[in-house]
Amino acid sequence: MNYGRLPIAEQLDVFRATVLRNGLVPEILARAAEFDLPGWYLTAGCLCQTVWNVLTGRPPAEGIKDYDLFYFDDSDLSWEAENSVIEAGAKLFGDLPAAVEIRNEARVHLWYEERFGVPCAPYESTEAAIDSFPSSTPCLGIRQTRDGAWRVYAPHGFGDMFNLVVRPNPVHAPQSSYQAKSRRWQAQWPQLTVLPWLPRGNPD
Repeated sequence: MNYGRLPIAEQLDVFRATVLRNGLVPEILARAAEFDLPGWYLTAGCLCQTVWNVLTGRPPAEGIKDYDLFYFDDSDLSWEAENSVIEAGAKLFGDLPAAVEIRNEARVHLWYEERFGVPCAPYESTEAAIDSFPSSTPCLGIRQTRDGAWRVYAPHGFGDMFNLVVRPNPVHAPQSSYQAKSRRWQAQWPQLTVLPWLPRGNPD
């Protein structure tokens, strides 16, 4: 079945049911809800890769290197403040059989250029950080409240994910980042269709 052709509300239901087949996802969401970092989301590859695994007949958690937990706190941009959160998270998630990578997206602009070779304007929110991923396909975020309600952020929808399409998102990320990620993903999920990089401003 082509889930990408379902009405968006039904796509959301399929997305939720599918990612919950990865037992680490609900466990991380429940613990993160108690952690209650400002503006937090479980985001990026761990979500679309879970879906790709299920669609291609693999175990839901197979090959997922880490689980990205983003938050946004611009009240203190020091490394010490972020590191204290990371250390607390290491205690909270440390017994899980996968790494939970916690990062304050309010600080990204302080180190991005040194790492990737291009500047990055300060983000205004966690959602803005998700918007800037090198590929639009994993631009997804989920958050759970303590009573179990979900907030889902999916600025590009779910169609590419369900259709196993990796699409570039040249907001500011360098071409090299997209190409490195897409090569790694396609090696693990050969069924993926990787679309070529387009310079910023060109139509898809």
